[in-house]
Amino acid sequence: MISLNIQDYFENAPSVVTVGTFDGVHLGHRKLIDKVISISKSKNLRSIILTFSPHPRIVLNNDADIKLLTTQREKNEIFGSYNIDYLLTQDFSKSFSKLSPIEFVRDILVKKLNVRHIVTGYDHHFGKNRNANSNQLVEFSKDYGYDVTKVDAFHKNKVSISSTKIRNLIIDGKINNANEFLGYQFILTGKVIVGLGRGKSLGFPTANILIDKYKIKLGNGVYYISSLFEGQITNGMMNVGVNPTFKDKGHSIEIHFFDFNQNLYDKEISIRVIKKIREEIKFDSVDELTTQLQMDKKKCFELITNLKKTI
Repeated sequence: MISLNIQDYFENAPSVVTVGTFDGVHLGHRKLIDKVISISKSKNLRSIILTFSPHPRIVLNNDADIKLLTTQREKNEIFGSYNIDYLLTQDFSKSFSKLSPIEFVRDILVKKLNVRHIVTGYDHHFGKNRNANSNQLVEFSKDYGYDVTKVDAFHKNKVSISSTKIRNLIIDGKINNANEFLGYQFILTGKVIVGLGRGKSLGFPTANILIDKYKIKLGNGVYYISSLFEGQITNGMMNVGVNPTFKDKGHSIEIHFFDFNQNLYDKEISIRVIKKIREEIKFDSVDELTTQLQMDKKKCFELITNLKKTI
């Protein structure tokens, strides 16, 4: 897959395109992408995903409270696992948002991308004020000679999957259910910053990470996680919350990696959140906390062993 800003795309090959913000790139989105790949192969068309950055709500509503499932970097990482020819990013601005539906189709999809087939979701809206949908795509196709495939909602366990539902699960700390709907283990990317150094004194040195301000925050608790360093998977556990035992009065994300001693300060790391171990608890003493951390680590190793048995 080649990732480009749409301004840098100059191919003229006929294409099949799907368009959206794709926050989370969940199983519902995957259904769209799989359809693009299938049409690409059957019709010998260039396969393209067209997405936007930043998220339209940030630009149009100045929405500081938006809770994104994926940053742009994380979306690119997930898209990279698909057999798509091009991932194109359109810079989203107020001026771009004022394009009428017909201008977007004519100038972006037809003239720029030479679209011959559009794959759209059941609830996709586009154009100024998002006042157009798949019906307008079909209507415009009469003049511009492309086909339209509308993909229905994806259901898992009789539940339709949406980014909103997954966000609510993550906020509630229900990472197991969220991962099931995402189709992969939730990704958390952040820069390692200097913490209080308390974990080291407890025998559990931690990497404190600072995530993007628009990234969704996991529900407080302790999680089993993994990360990839220099081609090797490193397991660990993560505490998300306010450290009630010490009354730190601030929200933090602290990661303790098992059997790991590299200096990570100022580095950006990406982790996969696999399973929630327990809720965050206030302990009466440091000794009680240390004992619980040892139990948490043991629980993580049990999970690691069980996962290896299922592979």
